[in-house]
Amino acid sequence: MTSKTHRNPSRDGYMTEKQESYKRVLLKVSGEALMGKAASGVDPDMIDMVAADIAEVVRSGVQVCLVVGGGNIFRGLSAAAKGMDRAQGDYAGMLATVINALMLQNGLERQGLETRVMTAIQMASIAEPYIRRRAVRHMEKGRVVIFAAGTGNPFFTTDTAAALRANEMECDALFKGTQVDGIYSDDPRRNPDATRYDRLTYMDVLSQQLNVMDAAAISLARENKLPIVVFNMHAPGAFGAVVRSEGLFTKVVEAN
Repeated sequence: MTSKTHRNPSRDGYMTEKQESYKRVLLKVSGEALMGKAASGVDPDMIDMVAADIAEVVRSGVQVCLVVGGGNIFRGLSAAAKGMDRAQGDYAGMLATVINALMLQNGLERQGLETRVMTAIQMASIAEPYIRRRAVRHMEKGRVVIFAAGTGNPFFTTDTAAALRANEMECDALFKGTQVDGIYSDDPRRNPDATRYDRLTYMDVLSQQLNVMDAAAISLARENKLPIVVFNMHAPGAFGAVVRSEGLFTKVVEAN
């Protein structure tokens, strides 16, 4: 088990580690993150901020793809708990991710970026069907690819979809934008004594049930040695900072 770490700020007040060099990364954006300060739905200001952050990273020469969640609109698991058929609920949740993907696409295009939305469920009038080789080609041309509708299968979360697509795209890392600045031993919004980790192994996350991503996603990342970087995406420029290995974040890797 990894020992607990604590905040050891450098001169600028933030944790830093050796500069990583990323060629291609996947950013997982939760539906809740897109709510911003709104009670539900999508906050246009949050869309603009996320789009600007992604544009900064793309213009630095890093290829970026995204998986977007739909929890701000509909969550299949919650609906199933209230008596809805789980598979039907998950399909409804997949459609919610498409709405978010189109909103993000619009924000990115306002930043001057070329984008493609690719869906695991075919809906040809608004998005391309997911084809791995085509997605890779889009990225090689500098386009931002947004993967929507999860894996296309019920009972799989968008976290698992993010790990799957990151591996299929041969990404150097999976970045998960959350509402806190890394992985904690407990929810820091409820427990002020929760410990923040700077670095963990996949097995640490699984054995301690830290719940930053579901077990299937962590296991898939572990099998393919895909690093996971967890950070708070609610500050402007946060995505670019963690890509440069600056600021506060938690990195999940094979071994410390």
